Amino acid sequence: MQVHDILNYASIKAPDKYAVWYKNQWMTYKELGITSNRIATLLLERGLKKGDRVSILLDNSHFYIASYFAVLKAGGVVVGISTDATAERLLYQANDSESRFLISQNRFLKLITPLGERLSTMKQILLEEETGPEPEVSGLEITRYPLVSSDHAELDFPRTIDIDLAEIVYTSGSTGKPKGVMLTHLNLVSNMKSICSYLKLTNKDRMLVILPFTYIYGKSLLLTHFLMQASVAIDNRFVFPNKVLDTMEELEVTGFAGVPSTFMILLNRSTVKERTFPFLRYITQAGGSMAPVVQKDVADVFAPAQLYIMYGATEAAPRLSYLDPESLFDRIGSIGKPVDNVDLLICDSEGNELPPGETGEITARGSNIMKGYWRDPVETAKVLRNGMYYTGDLGKVDEDGFFYIVGRTKEMIKVKGFRVGIREIEDAILELEEVLETAVVGVDDPLTGEAILALVVPRERGWENRELIGAHLKKRVPSISQPAYIEFRESFPKNSSGKILKAQIRERENKILRSGKAAVVS
Repeated sequence: MQVHDILNYASIKAPDKYAVWYKNQWMTYKELGITSNRIATLLLERGLKKGDRVSILLDNSHFYIASYFAVLKAGGVVVGISTDATAERLLYQANDSESRFLISQNRFLKLITPLGERLSTMKQILLEEETGPEPEVSGLEITRYPLVSSDHAELDFPRTIDIDLAEIVYTSGSTGKPKGVMLTHLNLVSNMKSICSYLKLTNKDRMLVILPFTYIYGKSLLLTHFLMQASVAIDNRFVFPNKVLDTMEELEVTGFAGVPSTFMILLNRSTVKERTFPFLRYITQAGGSMAPVVQKDVADVFAPAQLYIMYGATEAAPRLSYLDPESLFDRIGSIGKPVDNVDLLICDSEGNELPPGETGEITARGSNIMKGYWRDPVETAKVLRNGMYYTGDLGKVDEDGFFYIVGRTKEMIKVKGFRVGIREIEDAILELEEVLETAVVGVDDPLTGEAILALVVPRERGWENRELIGAHLKKRVPSISQPAYIEFRESFPKNSSGKILKAQIRERENKILRSGKAAVVS
């Protein structure tokens, strides 16, 4: 089964079923299938060959979904471009993937047009809207989709198999140059089946999507629900969280998904605590660690809906494990057990499996693990070894098979020769009700090599109580893990999926530190 078969089957089995809601309009599976076929045919007529990469720069919408499946039907490979990408990021991903086509919309023309001939392999741009500015981009043919004749015959779509490449998903770049994760049809479909199983999805489910489809977590929401001929509702207005909650109520959605910052915003900057959601069946959280104290708050606010804590990576398409809601409070801080068709192990630096209770690197194997990084054999060899994927996360497993993350191999801070994990510090800070968000990073220190800097976004602007935070940490974490600096910020830089960009924070804070403006904790 290929990814585009998910829509093909739904169009046949449930043609009149509502598939996608966006801007107060539903589109059925039949309508979506017709639109997708039309775009696929257009791409083939314009010269798309099997295996060609097609960049998609679109907001979540009906058109995004139709375009995504169209590229796959035509035998192409999807390259998702984040809607918050800079011109240089767009240029890098388009050129690195050697994309021949770009599917976009009017609002991104000001980003695309100046790039011109620097888009070295790009030949065609397909725009969503019928009208708008007429860009002149040297060497590129511009087509507006609504103006294309709809009476042309469908071409025969190329044959693909499940080990063919479906997507190149670029990592967020929060820790360096973005890497293109190569995901096959098999990677995606097998993992979607596993997710459907533990979430117990049926065709009666309706998921509210606020996460971008270019983000693998957001993509999984789309594909799992289409696999079950269920429905998704798109609301891109999370900057106004109460609007999203209105949609949740009005459409009687059964599912909602977010990253940790999503739930922190809802808990502290919305009216979620004043509402009830009688149709909501489940909540999922992934995309980073959410402190146990926050997990409890989320579970309480959305009860009786069940909270699923999930763990994974883009390289795993994306899910590796989940914590059953029944174990949420019995196994506080756990990422649960492996999903179907995935093995998880705790290994030492030599790749040997460690016994329960010992700390090592979380490794995984399964049909969902990526093919590798696009044209980057060196980085691929670092994480794919001996038939296993090495996640870079440090963890342990207990006697009952529940896994726990204790830190990241790349997010350790070396203080006076000792390696300190940041997760324990962040979780402890988030226990304070005055704290909205926190980010702990290592900053340069001439004496200790690195020093620990704890950055805090308070719930109420102007609250800056270093003494309270320092006293609390002295009770909760070892002395070697005590921050040398505690600073307060109004917000943190994040990518479009809501992940905090720690590399950017670290660079900025080192500059501030060198200026002598940071406060040392007494």
